[in-house]
Amino acid sequence: MTRSWWGWGNVEDAVTGAEADELVARIGALLPDHDFTPHEPPAVADLDLRAPRVAAPGALAALASDDPEDRAAHTHGKAYRDVVRNLSGDLPHPPDLVLRPRSEQDVVDVLDWAGTAGVAMVPFGGGTSVVGGVEARVDGPVVSLDLGALDKVLEIDRTSRAARVQAGILGPALEDQLRPHGLTLRHFPQSFEFSTLGGWLATRAGGHYATVLTHVDDLVESLRVVTPVGVSESRRLPGSGAGPSPDRMFLGSEGTLGVITESWVRLQDRPRWQSTCTVDFDFFDAAVAATRAVAQSGLHPSNCRLLDPMEAAVNAGSSTTGGLLVLAFESADHPVDAWLDRALELVRDHGGRPGAVRARSPDAGAGGPRGEAPEGADAWRSSFLRMPYQRDAVTRRSLIAETFETACTWDRFAELHAAITSAAYGVLEQLGAPGVVTCRFTHVYPDGPAPYYGVYASGRWGSLLPMWDEVKAGVSEAIAAHGGTITHHHAVGRDHAPWYDRQRPDPFAAALRGAKAALDPRGILNPGVLGL
Repeated sequence: MTRSWWGWGNVEDAVTGAEADELVARIGALLPDHDFTPHEPPAVADLDLRAPRVAAPGALAALASDDPEDRAAHTHGKAYRDVVRNLSGDLPHPPDLVLRPRSEQDVVDVLDWAGTAGVAMVPFGGGTSVVGGVEARVDGPVVSLDLGALDKVLEIDRTSRAARVQAGILGPALEDQLRPHGLTLRHFPQSFEFSTLGGWLATRAGGHYATVLTHVDDLVESLRVVTPVGVSESRRLPGSGAGPSPDRMFLGSEGTLGVITESWVRLQDRPRWQSTCTVDFDFFDAAVAATRAVAQSGLHPSNCRLLDPMEAAVNAGSSTTGGLLVLAFESADHPVDAWLDRALELVRDHGGRPGAVRARSPDAGAGGPRGEAPEGADAWRSSFLRMPYQRDAVTRRSLIAETFETACTWDRFAELHAAITSAAYGVLEQLGAPGVVTCRFTHVYPDGPAPYYGVYASGRWGSLLPMWDEVKAGVSEAIAAHGGTITHHHAVGRDHAPWYDRQRPDPFAAALRGAKAALDPRGILNPGVLGL
C-alpha cells in the first residue's frame, strides 16, 4: 500500500468510482447548486519546495532523508486545512530533513545535534494531527523526527497485564504483537490504522471506549521520555500518591517537552462476549436524557454514542427524528446481556425504541442467538472508518467538510449545543455557504458528554481555507464563551493555541513555560505548539 502524501491513508483506499458517485449524489441532494468539479492534487515534482537549509552531520546522515515526497508528506498533518493547502500546492514550511531514528540513542544524538546547531525539531508519529501539531511554522531550519522505526513490543508482563512498547508503533502492529498473548490495549481512535502509541500519549488521544477508559491516559503505567537535558523514566506502579505525576507532565505535551520513546501500558484480555443494540428516539432532548441516564447508571458501556438526526442521515444512512443511540457492552470474563438489558430499560423510560440485539459469545458468531446486526450500527461504523477518505474526496470537489469536538457538564450541554450550532450556521450564512451541522457524542461521563460536530457546506475553490477558518473561529468562540473545552481529544497544536491560552489558568501557564525552559532551554522542540 502507498501512503498518500497529501491526504488521508493509503492511495489505494481513496474514494473513487461508484463510491465517489454515490457520495456526490448523497451530498448533492443536500446541496443541489454546488459545483462538484473535482480538482487533482499536484505532483510532488511541481511543488517547488524550498531547498534544504541544513545537512545532517556524518554520524546522523544514514538516518536523514531530503527526498521531496518525504518532506512534502511531513509538512502538514491531516486536518481539512492541511488537505486544502496540499491540494493547492501551498507548502511554505516543509521540513529541511526527515530523520528516522532506529534506537533511543539515535533520538538522544539527534537532540544533541539539533540543540547545538540551533535546528528546530518536530516529533512525528503517524502524522495524523488535525490541529497543526506536526507543522513547523518557524523561520529557521527544522527537521521532522519520524519515530516509525521504533515499532516493537519489547516486553510483556502477563501477570500484571502490561507491556513495554516503543512509541513509534502503529495501532495495527501493536495489536498484532499482542494478539498471540490473548491481550489487547483496546484503544481504537478513528486514526488507529495510521497513528502511533507515542502520538496517542503526546496528544492524550481518545479511543474505543465511550465510558471509563476514554483517554489513553488511563492506560499508561509509566513513560520513558528523551529531553534535551536528559532521559526521564517514571517507575512502573499501579498508582502512586508521591507528589505530582511525572507521567502527567508529558501526557498531552505534544512533543514540546521531550520525545516519548517507550511506555509501559495497561492491557486487557481480549473480549469474548459482546452485545450491541441501537435505540431510536422521536426527540433529541429525550435521547440526550436517556444517554445521561446510561452514563450515570454505573453500567459502563463500551459504546454509548448518540447520533443526532443529521449525523444519522449523513454518516449512517439512517432516518430518525430525534436521534440514534448506539449501545454496546463487552467483557473477557462474563456474558454482558444483563447489562445491556438494564441499559435498554433505562432508555425505554425516555421514549427510546430499541432495535434488534446482536450478541457475540465464545459459543456463537456474529449475529449470535439474540438476533441480526442492529440497524444503523454497522452502517455508521463502516462510514466512520471511511469518513477521512470521504472528506478528501469532497474537499477535492470544493466542499467544506471538517469536524470539531468539545466536552461540557450535562447542565451546560443544551446551552452550549445551541450556541455552537447557531455560531456555525451564522457564519455559513454570512459566507453564502449553504450547509448542515451534525452532532454525535463520542464519549460520555457521569458528569457530561463529549459532543463532536461535523460541518458540511458548499465552498468555493480558492477560498476554502479562509471560509473554514471563519467557521472554526466562530465555533471556537462559542465554545470558549459557554464553558466547553477547546478540545476533548484532538489536542491543542498550533491551531487551538489562542483558545487554549484562555482556558488554562495563568499560574499553570507560568508553570508550563517554566517546564519548557527547564527541559528544552534552547527551545528546539516543536516550537509554537501549546503556545510555547
